[in-house]
Amino acid sequence: MTRPDPRKSAALSAALSGAVDLGALKARADAARQRPAAAPPTAPGAPSGADTNGASPWVLDVTEATFQSVVERSMEIPVVVELTATWSPEAGELSPILERAAHASGGTWILAKVDLDANPRIGQAFGVQSVPTVVAVAGGQPIDAFAGPISAAEFDQWTARLLDALRDKLPGIAAAEANGGGPVEPAEVPEDPRFTAAEEAFERGDFTAAEAAYEQILAAEPANEDAKAALAQVRFTARAESVDPDVVARADSSPDDIDAQLAAADLEIANQDVEKAFKRLVDTVRRVYGDDRNKVREHLVSLFELFATDDPRVAAARRNLASALF
Repeated sequence: MTRPDPRKSAALSAALSGAVDLGALKARADAARQRPAAAPPTAPGAPSGADTNGASPWVLDVTEATFQSVVERSMEIPVVVELTATWSPEAGELSPILERAAHASGGTWILAKVDLDANPRIGQAFGVQSVPTVVAVAGGQPIDAFAGPISAAEFDQWTARLLDALRDKLPGIAAAEANGGGPVEPAEVPEDPRFTAAEEAFERGDFTAAEAAYEQILAAEPANEDAKAALAQVRFTARAESVDPDVVARADSSPDDIDAQLAAADLEIANQDVEKAFKRLVDTVRRVYGDDRNKVREHLVSLFELFATDDPRVAAARRNLASALF
C-alpha cells in the first residue's frame, strides 16, 4: 500500500477544519486514474487487505486522523462514508445493511464508517444535519448523499447507479470486477520532499512557512496545480482561523466596511455558507469603486480557487461578478 500523497494533506486538513468541501484534490484525480487500483487502507500493523474492525477489507472504521485514506481511495473506487452515532436507532438500523452490501461488493466500493461523537469535524466538513447521513465520495469530492435509513434493495439500487456512473471514470471499479474482488497492488508514487516540508509546516500550524514553501514550488513550476491548490488552502485557513466570530454581524450592520465584508465572507465559507459568501462579495463589488472594488474582486477570485473549477456555485458567482463589474 502506498503512503498517502503528502501534497493532498493540506487541502484535506483545511476541509476537516470546516474550510470548504473535501479539499482541492480534484486536480489529482486524473493522475491517480492512471495507477492500478490500490488495496484498501489497513490499520497500523494489520496485514494487507485487513480493515480496522476485522470484518472485511471493504469496511473501514475511519477517524479524523485517518480520513486522508478515504480521499486517497476515492481516486480509485467510490467510498461510501457512513456518518453515524451509537445513540441513533436509525443509524443502528442502517449500519447492518451497509456492511452486508460492502462485504458483497468485491471491492468495487468500500464503506468508511465515521462515529460523529468521536470525530465531529468530519461531520462539520460534510455539513451533516441528521444521523445517519451517507455520502458517496469519488475523485476526492462528495458526489451524492442521503439521510436516514433506507431498505437494502434501495441501497443496492443507489450503489448500482454510482458504479454505472463512475465505472469509466474510476479505474478501480473495473479492476476489482476483473480481479474477482481481490485487491490489486498499487504502483509506488514517489514523494516530493518539497510538498512534504510544506505539508508538515501546515499541520503544525506554521502557515507562514507553508505558504513560503508552496510559493517556492510555484516559482520553479508556475503551472503546478497541486501547489496552487494547496497555497490557496493555506492562505484561506490562515485567515479563517483568525476571524472574529462576530464579524458577520458587524459586516451586516456596516455595509461600507470593506475589511468586515471580506472577513465575513471567509467565515461564511468556513461555515459552509458558500453561496451567501459569494453573494456578499458580489453585492459589495456593485456598491464600491476604484481600489476598493479591485480589492473585493481579488478576494472573491481567491475564494473561487478553493473549489473545483466546475463547481456550479463558482460558475454562478463568476457570472454575477462579471455582471457587477460590467
